[in-house]
Amino acid sequence: MATQSVTLDRSPAMGAAFARAMVPTGKGEARLPAGGVSLVDQGQDASRLAAYDRVCGFTLRDTVPPTWLHVLTFPLHVHLLGSPDSTVRLVGAVHVSNSMTLRRPVAASERLDITVRAENLRPHARGALLDLVGTIETAGETVWEGVSTYLSSGARVAGEPVEIPRAPFVPATPHATWRLGPDLGRRYRAVSHDPNPIHTSRVMARAFGFTRPLIHGMWTHAHALASLEGRLPEAFTTDVSFARPVLLPAKVGFTSRRTELGWEAAVTNADGSKPHLTMSVHE
Repeated sequence: MATQSVTLDRSPAMGAAFARAMVPTGKGEARLPAGGVSLVDQGQDASRLAAYDRVCGFTLRDTVPPTWLHVLTFPLHVHLLGSPDSTVRLVGAVHVSNSMTLRRPVAASERLDITVRAENLRPHARGALLDLVGTIETAGETVWEGVSTYLSSGARVAGEPVEIPRAPFVPATPHATWRLGPDLGRRYRAVSHDPNPIHTSRVMARAFGFTRPLIHGMWTHAHALASLEGRLPEAFTTDVSFARPVLLPAKVGFTSRRTELGWEAAVTNADGSKPHLTMSVHE
């Protein structure tokens, strides 16, 4: 099976790519594109980065948060699963977990080579799991890697279903409270360029089974990392599990504790009894 990446001239337009990702596919065994998709020698938009930092709570620096690098890979996620070679569509899939490794600080001025591939399609009791694997290099050096795992409900894959691994959660009284306004989804959309309407439209959120728009899971992940800013090493791996969506507006709790390996944190409901997100950070 060919695994050569296709190189695009520019980052795909998110609106068009998202529209393709909404088109239903035929029934039958699920399949993913065999190859990946790449962008080379990409500059970073300083104004957009500054706005992203403000929305997510990061301090403006000469180096970028690892979640910003995930944002730069996201158009390739949508493009790849919107291709004719894929029967799995990103629209309607649930982002269940995310892992990323920042190998060294990445300057906002550095030019980047970005590659994403889809792999590891496997059966689940509710459909299929798959990984979207991103790699970012600069001058031939890998500086960031990320794996986003999605659950595609209703997809058919042969084999015995596998479980989604969940990080252990111990209820605790939050030591911080976040108050998330009803416009947060629109503000994050403006900096992430994620056009999914369930984050901004009550009508579309209801169409997917939610009573109100929900904030992007990657905003929650980013804000959790920003809450630990100044206490993290220059290079680290962070793993998150998304447990329950956060519907806007919301009041949520945040807990964190240092461990032998690094940090563990959780975004919870207001009293800390149920998790929205669990996160670990380690070198």
